[in-house]
Amino acid sequence: MGASRNRKHILVPEPPTAEKYKPYGRKIETKKPEPPTNRRQHGTALQHALKAAAIEAVERRERAGIEVHGAMPGLYVQFESQPDVPLQVTSLEDSRQGIEVVAVSHSKTEEAEPRRIEHATVFVPDGKVKHFLNRFESYSKTTRKKKGERRHEDMIDPISTLRLATLRGLWTDTSEAYPEENVTIWWEVWLRRQDGCELERLMEFAAAQEIDVAARRLMFDDRIVTLVRSTPAQLAASIDVLNDVAEVRKAKETATVFVDMGPEDQGEWALELRDRVSPPSADAPTVCVLDTGVTRGHPLLEAFLDSDDCHTCEPAWGTHDHHGHGTEMAGLALYGDLVPVLASAENVVLRHRLESVKILPPNGQPENPPDLYGAVTAEAASRAEIQAPERRRTFSMSIAATDERDRGQPTSWSAAIDALAAGRSFDPSTQGLDYLDDGDNPAQRLYVLCAGNIHETALSADHLDRSDIDPIHDPGQAWNALTVGAMTEKSVISDPAWTSWQPVALPGELSPWSTTGATFAEAWPIKPDVVFEGGNVVKNSVGAIDYGCPDLSLLSTHFKPASKPFVLSWATSAATAQAARLAALISADYPSYWPETLRALVVHSAEWSAQMQTHLRGVSGKRARAKLVQRYGFGVPSAERALRSANDVLTLVAQSRIQPFIKGKMGELHFFDLPWPRDVLAELGASPVRLRITLSYFIEPNPGRRGWKHRHRYASHGLRFEVKGATESPEEFRKRLNKQALEEDEAKPAKGGDSSEWYLGAQARNRGSIHSDFLSCNAADLAERGLIAVYPVSGWWKDQPKRDRSDKGARYALVVSIETPGVETDIWTPVAAQVGIPIAIEE
Repeated sequence: MGASRNRKHILVPEPPTAEKYKPYGRKIETKKPEPPTNRRQHGTALQHALKAAAIEAVERRERAGIEVHGAMPGLYVQFESQPDVPLQVTSLEDSRQGIEVVAVSHSKTEEAEPRRIEHATVFVPDGKVKHFLNRFESYSKTTRKKKGERRHEDMIDPISTLRLATLRGLWTDTSEAYPEENVTIWWEVWLRRQDGCELERLMEFAAAQEIDVAARRLMFDDRIVTLVRSTPAQLAASIDVLNDVAEVRKAKETATVFVDMGPEDQGEWALELRDRVSPPSADAPTVCVLDTGVTRGHPLLEAFLDSDDCHTCEPAWGTHDHHGHGTEMAGLALYGDLVPVLASAENVVLRHRLESVKILPPNGQPENPPDLYGAVTAEAASRAEIQAPERRRTFSMSIAATDERDRGQPTSWSAAIDALAAGRSFDPSTQGLDYLDDGDNPAQRLYVLCAGNIHETALSADHLDRSDIDPIHDPGQAWNALTVGAMTEKSVISDPAWTSWQPVALPGELSPWSTTGATFAEAWPIKPDVVFEGGNVVKNSVGAIDYGCPDLSLLSTHFKPASKPFVLSWATSAATAQAARLAALISADYPSYWPETLRALVVHSAEWSAQMQTHLRGVSGKRARAKLVQRYGFGVPSAERALRSANDVLTLVAQSRIQPFIKGKMGELHFFDLPWPRDVLAELGASPVRLRITLSYFIEPNPGRRGWKHRHRYASHGLRFEVKGATESPEEFRKRLNKQALEEDEAKPAKGGDSSEWYLGAQARNRGSIHSDFLSCNAADLAERGLIAVYPVSGWWKDQPKRDRSDKGARYALVVSIETPGVETDIWTPVAAQVGIPIAIEE
């Protein structure tokens, strides 16, 4: 799990070194555990512990007094690691003998400085205990090892102890979520798929224990998930008499309980939540919702949306919400999914506020001409900024065109957003974008846009194939925007009204609603940038598709609160509002961070779920990884990662300006000699560490439409990053990148960096105006790699020197993080000391 994230990110105080730029036309080592001082004693102790566990398993089975027909007798053994040493989990199973690792979890030691313990629960059929006993016996030998003899040190050295597992040993949810012994809850029970009779055996056990089993279940390739309502005491015997249980979790709270309530009960819940909310400060940042207006009088919104901050692009439209979509987005932008917020009894401390600009006309009013949506978007920004010009805000727009013809190519709408994000004002015309001002202090803006949805009539059980051919909808292809797709963790249905339906998407997978950038040509940006929860859809036995299942949806604020305070929400619209909320939370914590930086931190915090990464099984190479990015972007962001560092996870943030070009030629190259935990990393030696870098900047779009089929003619400029190799000197690094640094007749140094070490690689990551990648190496190497370069690549500013704005400086944000997985160390404090930050742990 690593150290607690209670450290702020560190803003690099020193500017980079700039110099004139002239371009030229590893294996991860794992730290082994210290072997026991007496292997014979250790092996013998494990033998005795396993024999005792086998005897206790038989006794527990007899005490349970439950016979389940067809169940394979066996025992669940929980192996525990030495502190800070991972188990060799794969070595603990043998599928040929039916021995299977069913659950892996972690805990912390109860020490002043807690250490990480890994637990692996393994099912061992009766008669197969000898498999481990024989290995423990071989391990215990003190005679000289014969040629080819195996004593299984890699498997056994990390093991501290073992015991017969209890139900708690199969718990893979958070430790604090485990219920008290006699508290009844709904459990997610995960069964191992073996012979097709797993559910029959579970039902037989449930009948004997008088516990309820839900009618709904989810079938994976090797697992079945169903819901069971019981106490821990009732369910505990399942591991003694069933061989099918693989893991148990607490069932997810869903929106069902709230949407099934009558208006009066919903209203009471809304008021109860309102009384638990602490308001943000008056100067808090905002999420500016560009939509159908917002019902300001909703009890959960009114105190956080001033009447002066409700705007409309046309006065005749009014500022009220005529449709409901805007109020729905506002609730998610302020609170996120309301289900966990309502279900909790904790106080809610808000760090941001809301603004609203109505950009869609109510019924009976003329619709906005499609080719003028760029102008409408610009008008919306202007309305909010005139009212509060100094306010920090994130624009959230969960509205998109419905056509698919653009496939990544810029449109007037997407280019308008690129221009607005870059700080420009303009007027769309039939020729392109005509700039209205050329101010020296442009106000950069962050736009969070939805990727667009699969049409409800096109939702499919083969949803990944469908999403891959349905491209991001306009204006989601905007280079400078944070474009948000949808994924889902919602996959368990408990609502009796939906018992004949099954969820379409697996947990952790792309939501069936989400479009992707899989069909974009390489010239265009990676889209979506990230994915957030967007709910799931359902299918029945005849293949019909439906949506709106409360268990698989989010919950938000309804635009008619007097009759219905809550409303279900889903798709990329809901995902987008949540992404805007995260950007606002970052802005609240780091007021000096630019919009480019907020976008960088959201992307930098994203990771692909385990389910997403299953698509890499059986394939290798960067091409397969590039396809992953085209579907999921950089993954699922984490508020915890975006907002905080930890002692063992250091995040450095740099903000700077570069002059990309000078009179039609390349301009500057920047070098960051970062504050670096060099000594600590050097001491870690061969321990594996991870370096991640994200570079974010806003391009200025080319106002003319000609040439948009070439990336360099659409974008004003591009930027790239490079990291010094572990074995090259700073001077060699300079000369490798910059021909200008060479002496006369001096040859370019040999390549000092290894491009293959990057997970995505330059070709996949260097698209659009945000680039993120990571590498793993040993700590000693990373100790020597604190020098990072940022340099320009071509763009229309270079091709059109008379219109080049390089001399004003092109802003960028560079985010660099170091992680030391599995190693308890402190890399944050030495760097904080270097930059003069007082060392204090946040409460």
